Amino acid sequence: MKQIEIYTDGACSGNPGPGGWGAILIYGEHKIELSGSEKETTNNKMELTAALEALKRLKEPCCVNLYSDSAYLVNAFRQGWLDKWIKNGWKRNKNEEVKNTELWRELVRLSEYHRITWIKVKGHADNEYNNLCDKLATGEIKKL
Repeated sequence: MKQIEIYTDGACSGNPGPGGWGAILIYGEHKIELSGSEKETTNNKMELTAALEALKRLKEPCCVNLYSDSAYLVNAFRQGWLDKWIKNGWKRNKNEEVKNTELWRELVRLSEYHRITWIKVKGHADNEYNNLCDKLATGEIKKL
């Protein structure tokens, strides 16, 4: 399996409000930058979208290190939140639906296709690629 490094970030001006996402895929010497936006969204939705869009670009099963500053995204996979949500019919508790279910379902599907290590990074710190993803995401908001 190919080893891929993916960095992602999402941003929102207001929450909800206009939002953007950015992702960088690295394979050997190759690097691809992706970004997009939505006029009315949330920060969490943009974080999930960044990871989802990056993973969708992979054309075959890969070993992926996915770096994100989103505890929401990383902890859902690393701390078993998703398993509980699925078991509970996509509910966080008896009355509260999980938000962004359609994105989570697709991320779960892709996580079964690829071997993904979810890595939490500190946002707006010294990680070059995370900072670049932030610039991509905020740049998309400015285009709206």
